[in-house]
Amino acid sequence: QVQLVESGGGLVQAGGSLRLSCTASGTPFNINTMGWYRQAPGEERELVAKLTSGVATYYADSVKGRFTISGNNARKTVALQMNSLKPEDTAVYYCNARQFGINFWGQGTQVTVSS
Repeated sequence: QVQLVESGGGLVQAGGSLRLSCTASGTPFNINTMGWYRQAPGEERELVAKLTSGVATYYADSVKGRFTISGNNARKTVALQMNSLKPEDTAVYYCNARQFGINFWGQGTQVTVSS
């Protein structure tokens, strides 16, 4: 089993920045993909950014140029630096790790961007 613990998030004004962090524990071996998803009220959960073997391999079009994903493959950590935040970035953000084809999720952290 893999447990994911997130930190960061909160309330920020439009144009501001936040940083989310996530650490995997338990049995985090053979995790080759870690990333961040988000879910706004009434919307489906969407992939924001992901790392594959420690390399950023995906950014949603809506966050390109504003968000940066980084991580330490050995320590099984992943972070999401979010700059130039917009009200439409408001959502619950979830850390994700994939191990042997199984998805594991963090508890979610609220990000609210006020206009």
